[in-house]
Amino acid sequence: MADVKTIAVIGAGTMGRGIAHSAALGGYRTILEDILPNALRRAESEIRANLDKAVDLGKVTARDADAAFSRLEFAGSVDEAARQADLVIEAVPEELESKIEIFTLLDKICRPTTVLASNTSSLSLTEIASVTYRPRKIVGMHFFNPVHKMKLLEIVRALETDDDTLDTAVNVGKRMGKEVVVIRESPGFVTSRINAMIGNEAFYMLQEGIASAEDIDKALKLGLNHPMGPFELVDLVGLDTRLHILEYLHKTLGEKFRPAPLLVQYVKAGRLGRKSGRGVFEYPEKKPEPAPAAAG
Repeated sequence: MADVKTIAVIGAGTMGRGIAHSAALGGYRTILEDILPNALRRAESEIRANLDKAVDLGKVTARDADAAFSRLEFAGSVDEAARQADLVIEAVPEELESKIEIFTLLDKICRPTTVLASNTSSLSLTEIASVTYRPRKIVGMHFFNPVHKMKLLEIVRALETDDDTLDTAVNVGKRMGKEVVVIRESPGFVTSRINAMIGNEAFYMLQEGIASAEDIDKALKLGLNHPMGPFELVDLVGLDTRLHILEYLHKTLGEKFRPAPLLVQYVKAGRLGRKSGRGVFEYPEKKPEPAPAAAG
């Protein structure tokens, strides 16, 4: 098992900054990278605010929160962040081409012993690993949004992931305070595959006028004991992210995952969820954010 002291997180979007928060709180020196200075500034202020809120709620001590924040560093290039890391966690948008580009670069920059992880929620780790000279050192670490609150971490074993890499990812996840499940690579893994099907069916029901979005959410929360309704969840995750996942599952697993036309229409209209101020529901208090940047 690798001795991880420094973690680099590539991409300071919603997931990246949540992963960085958890890594720093877990005791790791953490370098968060993004090519957009505004994204790094936003990440810094949000992590500080979330740590302060955790102190107010009694979940962490002020001393631990300050110590975690002091372990955070920020970088404007992949080279600057990844060269120093024992573990790199990629958290760029859910597009295979972007992830392959990042892993090709990381493989050249990082030490041969560095473990490379992807936060992908559905894509093939084996395919991503194939562009590197270290397929044994590639693993999936699928966090859930919001990362600093959600306990689950899916550790995904690709075709050639070795035991040492798997053990490293599991140990890091536990130090971050996560409940870890280990699964063999399969399209959509466990949670994304089931969530995508539920959310897609909800869009078909909305499209057919079976019930309002509010009532569909209420039915699943009260009738099936889901903590969030499918439309609340997709607005949080991002409709574009959900569509990317469904398109990949449709391609790999067949017709049962064909994206609902209404979901496709919403994405084309720019209704991406909370991050754009409007998805299935409206969030007038939320100003639209710039599109997530691919790491540079």
